This record gives sequence, structure tokens and C-alpha cells, in this order.
Amino acid sequence: MFSVLLRHHDFAAVNKPHGVAVHRNGSSDGLTRALAAQLGVPRVWLVHRLDQPTSGVLLVALNQEAASALAQQFAAKTIRKTYLALSDKKPAKKQGWVKGGMEKSRRGAWKLTRDMHNPAVTQFHSRSAAPGLRLFVLQPHTGKTHQLRVAMKSLGSPILGDALYGGSPAARLFLHAWKLAFDYGGTHYEITAPLDENWPQSVSDGLPLHPL
Repeated sequence: MFSVLLRHHDFAAVNKPHGVAVHRNGSSDGLTRALAAQLGVPRVWLVHRLDQPTSGVLLVALNQEAASALAQQFAAKTIRKTYLALSDKKPAKKQGWVKGGMEKSRRGAWKLTRDMHNPAVTQFHSRSAAPGLRLFVLQPHTGKTHQLRVAMKSLGSPILGDALYGGSPAARLFLHAWKLAFDYGGTHYEITAPLDENWPQSVSDGLPLHPL
């Protein structure tokens, strides 16, 4: 069962657990069927994606018209996305921007390049979360594959639990889709997904933070 964060007649938002696949494969079909059954509707439409190890707000449409409208908003980048991440490595800078091209590297990873023709753009700020642990608030302004994971590595602070990008071993990848903010049908929505029990209590106690 998914934790339902918001239910609208055109869409629903749930808190996706880490480890659940969303991408178009057999698991994706299972996820949409399970969500449809839980919500009591014939089917749901995925309008965006979260990587399998990433938790947080997942928005699904409940009819074709809403699916088209919401997918267009994601494509136009009018939906504001804010993520939380943890690292046990000190960053090169505590706040600012990470910008650069993205190209495939080895072992399914990606890397940041100096190419600014079609760059990945991420705004961030960070603060101490506990001794030896830093919390990052990340806002992607583009939607590239592994964008936030690559941005964190480029800062010298790979995400805790992100073995692919040099992060220290942990119980999970500590990347969480914390908030979605968007307008729909003349109403503004801000949807927040609580952190799971794997996150340090000091982080949970420090919320809510202000998104960028």
C-alpha cells in the first residue's frame, strides 16, 4: 500500500518508497495496477518518473486529459520540484548552482561536462544535519537522467548510499523527492512527502525547511 498524500478527481500523489521501480518495464505495470486498485479506479497514468532507489512524491493522473495536461507541465518545467539528499562528504561550496552537459560514462553512470549547449541545471543549498553529515536541498531546473546524483558527485559530496557515484555505503540511497508545487485548474498545489524511518531523526526534526 502506498501512502496517499493528495487525492483529486483528476490526479493523485503518493509517497513512493525507495526500491520501487517506476520506469517502463514489468515493474512499472505492476506499480500502476497496484495504485489503480488502491485508489479504486480502472487505471492511472504515470506523468513523470522517479529512479528506483529514490523515494518521495509521485504524481499520477486519473484520466487521459489530466495525464496530457500534467505531462505537458513537466515537459515545460512549470512544476517546481524540490529534493532532499544526505552526504557525509564536505561539498566544494555550500550553496549555488551546478551547470553542465551530461554524457554517458561507465557502468551505467553519467558524468558532467563543460558543454553548455543543453546543460543540466541544479540549484542547491546545504547545512549541517549531524556531526559528519550534511543535508542538501536540491532544485533541478532540468530533468536529465541521474542529474542530481551527478551534481552531488561534482560537488565532491556524492549522495550517501550511492555506490554508482562514489557515495559511502548506507541502508539506502538518501535522495528524496520532497516537494512538488504546481498550478492546476486555477488552484495552486504544494505536496510534501514525509521522510521514512531510515533518515536521521535530526533531519526529520529540522523540517519543514524552505525550498529554494
